[in-house]
Amino acid sequence: MIQKNPFGKLETSVSRLGFGAMGLGGVFGQYGEKELIRSVLNCLEQGVNFIDTARNYGESERILGLALREWTGEKPFIASKVQSRGPGNLGWGQPIPIETAYPKGWLRESTETSLKLLGVETIDLMQLHQYWPQWDRVDYWMEELLQLKEEGKIRGIGISLPDQRHDLALSLVQSGKIDSVQTVFHLFDPLPLDCLVPFCVENRVAVIARCILDEGGLTGFLREDTPFEEGDFRKSYFDYLPRSIYMERVNRLKEAFIPQYADSLAELAIRFVLQHPGVTTAISSMHVMKYADENIAAAGKPPLPDDVFEDIRRHYRWVRNFYETKYWA
Repeated sequence: MIQKNPFGKLETSVSRLGFGAMGLGGVFGQYGEKELIRSVLNCLEQGVNFIDTARNYGESERILGLALREWTGEKPFIASKVQSRGPGNLGWGQPIPIETAYPKGWLRESTETSLKLLGVETIDLMQLHQYWPQWDRVDYWMEELLQLKEEGKIRGIGISLPDQRHDLALSLVQSGKIDSVQTVFHLFDPLPLDCLVPFCVENRVAVIARCILDEGGLTGFLREDTPFEEGDFRKSYFDYLPRSIYMERVNRLKEAFIPQYADSLAELAIRFVLQHPGVTTAISSMHVMKYADENIAAAGKPPLPDDVFEDIRRHYRWVRNFYETKYWA
């Protein structure tokens, strides 16, 4: 059974491994609707009770809503994100004005759409899909979220950081205004452990780790000739640099730690991210049941030896921003 953690100040507990629902929107390949619904139910049946989706994930909220209508067990914790209205790809690599990303009234409109598609009366956590600290000088967006919370349409307020700059959220974390931070965190990028995670623990702010398998790269699947369909999120992501460089980094991890400390690279990656108790939940795309079952099994394994964890954290980090190719090619 998957272990659970308290979710910040919200007086609820969530599974340490969460269902990342971006894959329900078809960005990692096309799957049948019934197959996707079954993938959600499969994870719920195994104790995964945290699901993270977004307005920006295509059909994800609608398909998740269909799965929730079939689910007869305890209601899972549903997190979604307000869709930014920034033009094109702006707002991911550099700041844009809050009035451009989330104009007045847009937070409510986006939330109302999410509620309808999900078929729920309350969303447990509503996050800004983009966040820049310059926005803290403007009050209206937080006031709109607080009003939605008062009306019972959302329970908690969170932010999702646009890229690997983990320290963008430190001032907001200390303000006491938010319940969670979502950030990139994986074997190659352990930087959230330096400042963000300790700050969140101190202020009872939940940490949602995303990209824990680096868009699948940390499963070891990538080859020089691995093809990607049109519309697949990874089509440009892994061509930030020659694939041989990425594969060499992956092979170093395999040679050092597999199978002595983990049965697979994916298992090592999941256990690494879950090692620190300050990580509330780590989300992985689990729309393919075979991989979901493997991820769930990995999350149930004991912690890595402390010296192995520290070795990976100190000597295998490789911090780079693949979003520079994805959004700024």
